[in-house]
Amino acid sequence: MAEVYGISNCNTVKKARNWLQENHVPYTFHDFKKEGVTVKKLQEWCKVFGWQNLVNKAGTTWKKLSEEEKEGITNQSAAIKLMMTNTSIIRRPVIEADGSCLIRFDEEEYAEKLRKN
Repeated sequence: MAEVYGISNCNTVKKARNWLQENHVPYTFHDFKKEGVTVKKLQEWCKVFGWQNLVNKAGTTWKKLSEEEKEGITNQSAAIKLMMTNTSIIRRPVIEADGSCLIRFDEEEYAEKLRKN
């Protein structure tokens, strides 16, 4: 079973969840806006994706940060601290399934790594 991490009102997360449903991929959903996320989980994701890819610099949350705050995100520790206090800055969705860990919505990658038929 896949575990989908994201925010329920995020359009990209909605696309991913719709794809999973349409392709009969069972999953559970973890809304890190409501349920939070652990430092350990963020460290695991940083190992897979790199902290630079996990911080969503294209989103409105990043854009609302001051220049000083943005300039302070220079390493994994600072990025994790930011993501812990501001979960909406985490690029999403993150999907863990059968040993794979995926980020963003990529239909081709989902079909390759998540589809069972």
